[in-house]
Amino acid sequence: MIDLRSDTVTRPSKPMLAAMSAAEVGDDVWGDDPTVIELQTTLAERTGKEAGLFFPSGTQSNLAALMAHCARGDEYIVGQMAHTYKYEGGGAAVLGSIQPQPIENAADGSLPLEKIAAAIKPIDDHFARTKLLALENTIGGKILPASYVAEAMQLARDKGLNTHLDGARVFNAAVGSGKPVAELCAAFDTVSICCSKGLGAPVGSVLVGKRELIDIAHRWRKVLGGGMRQAGVLAAACLYALDHHVESLAQDHDNAARLAEGLAQIDQIKVQSHATNMVFAQIPQAHCAPLEAFLKERGVLTQMLYASRFVTHRDVSREDIDTAVDAVKAYFASR
Repeated sequence: MIDLRSDTVTRPSKPMLAAMSAAEVGDDVWGDDPTVIELQTTLAERTGKEAGLFFPSGTQSNLAALMAHCARGDEYIVGQMAHTYKYEGGGAAVLGSIQPQPIENAADGSLPLEKIAAAIKPIDDHFARTKLLALENTIGGKILPASYVAEAMQLARDKGLNTHLDGARVFNAAVGSGKPVAELCAAFDTVSICCSKGLGAPVGSVLVGKRELIDIAHRWRKVLGGGMRQAGVLAAACLYALDHHVESLAQDHDNAARLAEGLAQIDQIKVQSHATNMVFAQIPQAHCAPLEAFLKERGVLTQMLYASRFVTHRDVSREDIDTAVDAVKAYFASR
């Protein structure tokens, strides 16, 4: 199947499976799994941070970070479209007793600086205490402008806020912008990085940041059920991905551009945006379910329930893109 639903559907290659099988392991809850330690150290070094912490999922990594920054009754400023607010089950509020203060994202995915400033609460017992600014890069496939990030981080520092980056696809941002990943992460106190999206590992995210915050997140990982034992078999896949799969993200971006170009040739489809490895398209509602079923019958998986989003990844080739576009054209030609 040509699966364009998400880059989370990637499957480990034979060399990655071999690396997992050969991994040296220990008990990570005791802190003595050497492969997990290597992964945590490697990503901390590559992002220019003091420490790293391995998590089973990005949702848990983000949540532990928010709980490390904020106490009960504190508040974090976040985008309306951000994963930590919209797509992670409301965990900050439900499990962390942290109040989100959502702000509508601008067209480029940023949070307008004047809206951030206006959302920061005064020190008063009537209000939640604003403690954190959380951004996402990439967001909807879009790379946050470097100049914007610099201004947002300066605003946060001036207002005494900590900063967190949901960097699930920060390596896509690095490859797409041509900037080192450490540069993209430099201004943030914590960054959550997912290894199971475009990088192609089956499981795992790593939270990197200041050591004192990582130490607090370590306790919250335990509370949230994220402590794993012989986790080195999973960490080995992440290490393999970091060593072998980062540069190939550029091919995913090229394939997304080719997909956007192909879909734009179809009169009934309006390509709204494409950036890094994502294409968003407007498809008439009446065609969404039939088109999805038509494509599935022809070996192309899509997901059109909440958005007509198409995501390229290392398991999708240039030829697969052409096949998918031809199938969409065939559907509309038959109507």
